[in-house]
Amino acid sequence: MPKIDFKYGVVESGRYRYYSLTKRDFKSFNPDILGLGDISQDGKYVQAIAAFYDLEGFTSFSNQVDSHLVIPEFLQRFIDWLFASLAEKFKKSQTDKAITIWGSLPFFTKFLGDGILFLWDTAYSSTNTDITNIIQILDEITNEYQTNFLPEIKKHVSKPPLKLRCGVARGQIISIGDDRDYVGSCINIAARLQKLSQLTFAISRRGLDLSQVSGANSYWQEFILKKVELRGIGDEELVYVKRREFRRLPTGERRLFKNP
Repeated sequence: MPKIDFKYGVVESGRYRYYSLTKRDFKSFNPDILGLGDISQDGKYVQAIAAFYDLEGFTSFSNQVDSHLVIPEFLQRFIDWLFASLAEKFKKSQTDKAITIWGSLPFFTKFLGDGILFLWDTAYSSTNTDITNIIQILDEITNEYQTNFLPEIKKHVSKPPLKLRCGVARGQIISIGDDRDYVGSCINIAARLQKLSQLTFAISRRGLDLSQVSGANSYWQEFILKKVELRGIGDEELVYVKRREFRRLPTGERRLFKNP
């Protein structure tokens, strides 16, 4: 939603000072400013993969001296890198007129201050392998933030966020208004997962059985299944986490996770 740029007038009354708006501007403060279109119409259901990226430590990064000179440049470079990296990883081949891609690109994305939501329509992912390919790419991006983006951004800004975290979940979502926003439990789960302990990557088990692909791809053998409480979701949620990341957690953090 863009900034609401009201043009205020000033009204002096005795010791008091008030602001005023034209009647037209005053009446413009209504649900239309949300940019959702007709939110009364029936929503459309979509079977989706939700991925939520979040920059760990962005709040402390934003509190540095003269942050207004740093944050815009960092965010511009980060978002440019994120979208370019995702697009490149989905590229299979190209000709003069077309590009063949693995699976599909996200059909919806939303910037949320220090996080970005991506949604994929699984109608374009006909097999379990198609879905896990998307998830593997998402994980590769979190790794390359530290190996590729971080060394470069340190040449431009001080003390940038050190980690990019990601939560992934599959489920049914519903459109709001004229398909300008979406809601659904998998979006909420993905947002919770990216804040899970000190992990950088976590996947909800719902609708995703990694045991079916782990034998064919050694990459998935690194993931282990755990049971954990997700605030507002459930106290026995099954999630996949990286074995090495889990082992590096402090003892108190590891106790939050149970074997299923």
